[in-house]
Amino acid sequence: MASKVIMPKLSPTMEEGQIARWLKKEGDKVSMGEPLAEIDTDKATMEMQALANGVLRKILINEGESAPLGQLIAVIGDPGEDIASVLSEAAAPKPAAAPAPKAASEPAPKPAEEPPPPPSPSPAVATNGRKAGTTDSGRMIVSPLAARMAAHSGLDLRSIQGSGPNGRIIKRDIEAALSKPKAATIAVGTASGYRDEPATQIRQTIAKRLVTSIGPVPHFFLTVDIEMDRAAEMRQNIKALDPDLKISVNDIIIKCAAVALIQHPQVNASFQEKFIRYYEHADIGVAVAIDDGLITPVIRGADQKSLSQIAGEVRELAERARGKKLKPEEYTGATFSISNLGMFGIDEFTAVINPPEGAILAVGSMTAKPVVRDNEVVVRQMMRVTMSCDHRVIDGATGAKFLQTFKKILENPLYLVV
Repeated sequence: MASKVIMPKLSPTMEEGQIARWLKKEGDKVSMGEPLAEIDTDKATMEMQALANGVLRKILINEGESAPLGQLIAVIGDPGEDIASVLSEAAAPKPAAAPAPKAASEPAPKPAEEPPPPPSPSPAVATNGRKAGTTDSGRMIVSPLAARMAAHSGLDLRSIQGSGPNGRIIKRDIEAALSKPKAATIAVGTASGYRDEPATQIRQTIAKRLVTSIGPVPHFFLTVDIEMDRAAEMRQNIKALDPDLKISVNDIIIKCAAVALIQHPQVNASFQEKFIRYYEHADIGVAVAIDDGLITPVIRGADQKSLSQIAGEVRELAERARGKKLKPEEYTGATFSISNLGMFGIDEFTAVINPPEGAILAVGSMTAKPVVRDNEVVVRQMMRVTMSCDHRVIDGATGAKFLQTFKKILENPLYLVV
């Protein structure tokens, strides 16, 4: 009996998924539990496993296309099995709201029928005179996967003839173009071309979460300058003792923040509408930039871990985040987050709180600056951090006391071993 393959829920906040890549093609044998496709969710790219044995008879959602949760995206069955009834169920339109009653003399409108997809246009010009692979308004029709491949390879999409439906540029067109010598094309006296690329699930989720954060969450900001010479010296001493211990300044910041959070549980908290939740341990979310936006892998119980453990976890999680291989439990449920843009030369910035967390720390660059110490001007490695606070959970004095403790530990990292 034919088995339906539906868009699965692969993350707690997922509402729809985008097919990044089919790992099987129509006619391939499929075993239960075998990876069937890669799905772009709102947080990462995850593998979807087959839930039945048989042959992949039909793919209904192509690479680069999206579908809501529960929608039929493929069919698995026996090689000679009739799957027409399953396909007709997928093609059946969803029932629409009943229209207002019409007068008896007014003829009922004929239901609109979706025309079948036209055959692929010829390589030169489509039947309506426009270039194949473009809409009437001149927009290019290109799958997200093909668009990313073209961007990474520096290909001009206007020079590529699409072989997909309606001249859509798809993965195999980019691969074919990459196998040929590049030809320079120059357009003179024409408006700039453009393309519309569907927003990835990650980018859509970032947009939704920002709306639920910066508006509803009452932010306020606290900024402090921290002298980093001793922290930098400790890092160099650790490196001299054991070159294999690759401790970064950010790892030290994570550890210091975790220790300070345990001393100030009012900051290690979140607003839950009718109550405030206080966490027993510091689960630190570390912001990592990826191609599609930002994701925050979580270092669980950072207050209980050594610097070397934190450093190893940060490197491993960041690498898998960039490869979109994180599991949902590895990027959700932080109690506090840190976003560090110092490596980009940013001196100071403010970060947006990731609900339901109560705060996030924005870390700027570590720079040699003249400062006054004992009535003398000296040069010190200074770093500016700004904490964004949810005023429903954290008051100004509460946040200031946390930053005092954080600054004291970071400026005197021996506190970490006391």
